[in-house]
Amino acid sequence: MKKALVVLAVFSQLVACGGSTDVAGNYTVALTNRENGCAFTDWEEGKTSSGIPLDITQDGNHVTAVVGGLAGVFLDLWLGEHTYTGTVSGSHLELTLYGKNPKAQGNCTYTINSEIDAEVDGDILQGEIFYTAATNQNPDCGTLQDCRSRQQFNGTRPPK
Repeated sequence: MKKALVVLAVFSQLVACGGSTDVAGNYTVALTNRENGCAFTDWEEGKTSSGIPLDITQDGNHVTAVVGGLAGVFLDLWLGEHTYTGTVSGSHLELTLYGKNPKAQGNCTYTINSEIDAEVDGDILQGEIFYTAATNQNPDCGTLQDCRSRQQFNGTRPPK
């Protein structure tokens, strides 16, 4: 009985440390623009896009998500990159894309960073994408200093 309790205690500790869900796959995503806190031009709240390819690879708790199609081309032009990197804990993903394309607004220079906060449930992926400006803190940056724009998304992958 004592051995069974020890095994049960060790097993419960392993479970408490958490494993990660298998999140890898080729997803097709739809997204909706929400609040435009960064005042991006051509951002229309409520506008939707669909059929966006998102390929996620996983190595343990490390995750890479590559945005494909025209959305990937758009991210390359706008942010300078279309690949997010991050982690998965359980079924929760946190991914970041650090913008590389410098932009200017008067004496303000900045790039746009993007973060994905998502959950996987079976073959369904859903969450939010946030965009923030990384500025040089010049007063010309104005509202870009603490801005945050948001999109919501969901997607599916073929069953494994």
